[in-house]
Amino acid sequence: MRLVASDIITLHRPAPCELRVYLRHNGAPEAAPGPFDEVLRRLGIRHEEQHLKTLGAYVDLSRIPEQGRIKETQEAIASNAPVIYQPAFVCSCQLGGVNVAVVGTPDFLILDGDNYRIRDSKLSLHIDEDQHPEILLQVQTYGWLFEKTCCRPPKAIEVHSGTGAIVSVPYDGGVAALQELRRILALKHLTAQPYEPVGWSKCGGWGFYDQCWKAALDTADIALIPDADQSLARTLHADGVVSCKDLLTRFDAATLSEYKRPRADKMVRVGKAAERILLQAGVLEQNQERVLISPAVPNSPNYVMFDLEGMPPHLKEIDKIYLWGMQVYGDKPSKFRAAVSGFGPDSDQQGWNAFLEAAKGIFEEYGDPPFVHWASYEKTYISKYMKRYGDPEGIAGRVLSNLCDLLAITKNSVVL
Repeated sequence: MRLVASDIITLHRPAPCELRVYLRHNGAPEAAPGPFDEVLRRLGIRHEEQHLKTLGAYVDLSRIPEQGRIKETQEAIASNAPVIYQPAFVCSCQLGGVNVAVVGTPDFLILDGDNYRIRDSKLSLHIDEDQHPEILLQVQTYGWLFEKTCCRPPKAIEVHSGTGAIVSVPYDGGVAALQELRRILALKHLTAQPYEPVGWSKCGGWGFYDQCWKAALDTADIALIPDADQSLARTLHADGVVSCKDLLTRFDAATLSEYKRPRADKMVRVGKAAERILLQAGVLEQNQERVLISPAVPNSPNYVMFDLEGMPPHLKEIDKIYLWGMQVYGDKPSKFRAAVSGFGPDSDQQGWNAFLEAAKGIFEEYGDPPFVHWASYEKTYISKYMKRYGDPEGIAGRVLSNLCDLLAITKNSVVL
């Protein structure tokens, strides 16, 4: 069985998913990467190559096929090459009683004295256990492979982050990485695909979205219930509650309220969400929406339709908004007003400043109209940009005060 260090990335991104590992290993058809994925790939290559230029003379193994690259890596190490670009390692061993070949290709080996630093380039802004455990596990795998093939631990293992910082990762001898590889090995050995609840942000950025979502719809999977989180869906499924019909048959509001599922390191009750979850399950089962109340939209002669466009959530490494869009509807409609980021090192701040200027113009002309948006994205990013670049005239703060979240209004008024 072949395991590669990038299997760890497959397991964890864009969100942890065991089914993704199983499907990819079994050759399930996968949609081609989208345009944003291609942008991220290009930026990753550029980030890596720019760092390479700072390291001096190097041996370039990037274009050599895997078997030849593994051999060339050992020869370059033996000759004390100062920098080795795109080396490759393989280690044949047993994991859980299974013969495996573990393969890894870090970006750089950098000679420091009489030993090598392993360094990998990532666009990620935050290299830590909370936000990117998969990066830490991947570079730990590289450290273990180096130790097994070179008979000594690496001088250090490091990540060249999206900020340009060199982040040192404490080497644990490969303990955590091997544990994760055993988990991946078990998933690849499964004879039937594991249950994995679907989720919008979890599935939306991956090539198996269409088939996974269709399967969930075909079975009326409990994970389709908007207020049933991933933990609850997993726990119910393990208890034999696999569809909306099963949920409605087994539970009422009182019993579902007392039902417990894991959260962090403890078991917690479903609580007040039970009634809403059952209501949503009933609507899905009957395939008929239900109106609860009239939508509580604030009364105003004019409304600003407000929408931001940035990199999709699963490509969160590029944490930037490139379009701030506004258009007034109502008694006095306006043309579409867009603040667009350009190119260059100051383009992000220029886009923000253009947004503040456009919003200021709307306030001067219309007073304090509601800024209508959908979900928390706009609120989140206005707050981020206020911290990033400031709000000298209080315009962004005024927009925040006037935000009108149409998603919250819709959820309170109708069950779809």
